[in-house]
Amino acid sequence: MNQGYPPERKAARAVMFLGTGSDVGKSIAATAFCRIFKRRGYRVAPFKAQNMSNNSYVTVEGGEIGRAQVVQAEAAGVLPSVHMNPILLKPSTNMRSQVIVQGKIFTQIEAIRYHDVKPGLRKIVMESYERLSKEYEIIVMEGAGSCCEMNLKRDDLVNFPMAMAVGAPCILMADIDRGGVFAQIVGSYHLMTRKERDLTIGFVINKFRGDPRLFSSGMEYIEKKTGKPVLGLVPFFEDILIDSEDSVAVQPDKRDPRPVSGKTVNIAVLKLPAISNFTDLEVLEMESDIVVNYLFRPQELSEAYDCLILPGTKNVMEDAFWLGRSGWKAAIRQYAKGRGRVLGICGGYQLLGEVIMDPLGIESDRKVVRGIGLLPVSTVIEADKVVRKVTGTCLLNQKRVTGYEIHMGRSRPTGRRGKPFLKIHVPGAKKAWSDGWVINNGVVAGTYVHGLFDVPAMKGDFLNTLRRAKGMKEGRPSKGRLARFHQYDRLADHFEANCDVERIIRML
Repeated sequence: MNQGYPPERKAARAVMFLGTGSDVGKSIAATAFCRIFKRRGYRVAPFKAQNMSNNSYVTVEGGEIGRAQVVQAEAAGVLPSVHMNPILLKPSTNMRSQVIVQGKIFTQIEAIRYHDVKPGLRKIVMESYERLSKEYEIIVMEGAGSCCEMNLKRDDLVNFPMAMAVGAPCILMADIDRGGVFAQIVGSYHLMTRKERDLTIGFVINKFRGDPRLFSSGMEYIEKKTGKPVLGLVPFFEDILIDSEDSVAVQPDKRDPRPVSGKTVNIAVLKLPAISNFTDLEVLEMESDIVVNYLFRPQELSEAYDCLILPGTKNVMEDAFWLGRSGWKAAIRQYAKGRGRVLGICGGYQLLGEVIMDPLGIESDRKVVRGIGLLPVSTVIEADKVVRKVTGTCLLNQKRVTGYEIHMGRSRPTGRRGKPFLKIHVPGAKKAWSDGWVINNGVVAGTYVHGLFDVPAMKGDFLNTLRRAKGMKEGRPSKGRLARFHQYDRLADHFEANCDVERIIRML
């Protein structure tokens, strides 16, 4: 049964990476194989029917998709498109999400009601897939969460039903590092229907530590119990730098704080409950003398940090309320009084202002919340979403900036103190406008532009300002995000060395 999709038909060759759960390596495997297929001369594109992430990106069409498919497209050597992730769910609360369809806002909806709109969304998903299948030779598909969530399978939009619709053989990913890998694989396999088992061509075990010879009997056991081959045993890695898909990467149990000292530039990032687009900051971690720590409790913020960054948030109204309730608002004000530098990006910029209003109830039942009050700006959440690529100049240092905007709030200055941060425009257009606000020559600053530090010169000036303030030697910035293309090759090398790639290609 194909859950409402059209009948199976011939199209571009495809392979789908499914998972025994979330964060087991589906996205990273899909990224690796996008690069592997590209290096073998195939025209390849990624595809994920439905993604749930607040870490999004603006494509060439001016639409939003999940960051994971952007990474995969880059690994494949193609421009990201809204058709690579036709449905993006952006949770604003535990019970409610914004639904993005082919890059544009479709609706805000309660999770319990989302199943009601799925039949219509299936047609849109297939429309996007068909467009890609006409342009590319191989589609590398990714599932979501566990492929065998029995309470969700009836309305599944992204896992086996999608694979059946296009006849894609499936590889099941499992994470041995979290334990219980036999239960993950064998249990998932025995929860599959006969058709789902027929579509599954084998397994890849991710995040292995130690001597692989010690697991040979384990692989034999899995193959005996399922009748399917283990196609890869991929060692754990920490030295290959790939953009993270979602905020799971900065959860406390995933990321221990690094020690701060007088010999490093120490940057604190506020881990907001609805944090989004934190990958803006990953380029800062590429510098050898920079420490970036995500802080969860206000007691962790100290004068040892040279800068505090407030990243984006999917629900600025609720996060503003949380700042006051948790003690963060007072801690940030105290930190700024001690001349600590503070930067807000998108939702973080809004939080630094005096007040945030949501008269239409788009994000919250709260109509007005007070901000931190460090910047003399006010914000109104509006119905129309701003989604666009931008380029321009920083008015503090005249450095070039490029990036993108994704926000529903509009912020305006409320007083004469300070000045705009950036002068930006849409690439290719002449009309420019001011963005953001700064006071005290940039000691406190905010902007709507994501990707602010992707240009090495802008990143270099920002970090050298922090270095000079503590008497450190200035440094030359790394290549920034351009270095990620080398990382895709390293990732592909890693998977090729530990997976039976030739067998997988034959099985397609």
